[in-house]
Amino acid sequence: MRVLFLLTGGTIMMTAPASGRGHALPSDSALAARNLAQEVPSLARVVDIETRFVCNMDSADMQPSDWTVLASAVHAALTTGDYSGVVVVHGTDTMAYSASALGLMLGPLPSPVVLTGAQRPLAEARTDARQNLIDAALTATLDVPEVTIAFGSRVFRGVRATKSDGRALDAFESPNCAPLVNLGVGVERATHVRPRGELLPLDVRLDARVLAVRVFPGLDPSLVRGALRTGVRGLVLEAYGSGSLPHLAGSLMPAIAEARERKVPVLVVSQSLRGKVDLGGYEGGRRAQEEGAISGSDMTVEAAVAKMMIGLGRYGAGEELSAFLTRDVAGERTA
Repeated sequence: MRVLFLLTGGTIMMTAPASGRGHALPSDSALAARNLAQEVPSLARVVDIETRFVCNMDSADMQPSDWTVLASAVHAALTTGDYSGVVVVHGTDTMAYSASALGLMLGPLPSPVVLTGAQRPLAEARTDARQNLIDAALTATLDVPEVTIAFGSRVFRGVRATKSDGRALDAFESPNCAPLVNLGVGVERATHVRPRGELLPLDVRLDARVLAVRVFPGLDPSLVRGALRTGVRGLVLEAYGSGSLPHLAGSLMPAIAEARERKVPVLVVSQSLRGKVDLGGYEGGRRAQEEGAISGSDMTVEAAVAKMMIGLGRYGAGEELSAFLTRDVAGERTA
């Protein structure tokens, strides 16, 4: 089986500089591509790989415009029908954002699209990169036609994943959706994998003028209102627990009301890793809903931000956008 590896940089591709301090991306993309095959010869026993560079950056520098380039590269590869799947080699810091954006932009898939990376560079002797690359390559041949993240011997739905640990080798979790594949002694594919679908025309429109705000005691509502006046087009609020927001001292209700007046959609997700938003559960959430806030259900912050950007780009503000935000597009939310 033939799998296309799209390389974007990240820790996995880094090398130690001559100074011996920190890590740096190699300037020669061809060198990095050769290293991939040389450092992991077992890949050739799993799949026939083809490598292609999309970009070469630390994923902390990844921007929404890079998502559109990556989505276009993935879509073009799947359109050819030449590959059983696509693996995207990516830095871990923003991998969940890219996976969410790809899942929402691409929609139904005929083949797997698997993101992976590493906490330690491939060039190092003690690295998690080799196993992650092999697991991603294997996943790209399975009946898992979704955008996923393969990391730490587990495969997560991309729109449900979040980076939960900056130091451990099993750096990702999917708190509200069980792994799609567990790669232990055997390969266990879950029953909730989404079915194959016909690849749709790619729509990469998005509007990145989105602000995500984590609610905390002492948050000055005037700062949120000030941001609305600077051109914010969409607001994601990370609320407490099941969607509770302050409505007495430090009330955010005037800010949400101003957002409604300015036709800025407000999407509420939870700071809690597990559970879902129920805006009717507490007074603060109920009042926010009355002011026009939209429940993000159990979406991750990463998925909520990507979905808001994509929705704004496609629909602008209004009822179509609200319908998009509340609809399950790629398994990112429970209705």
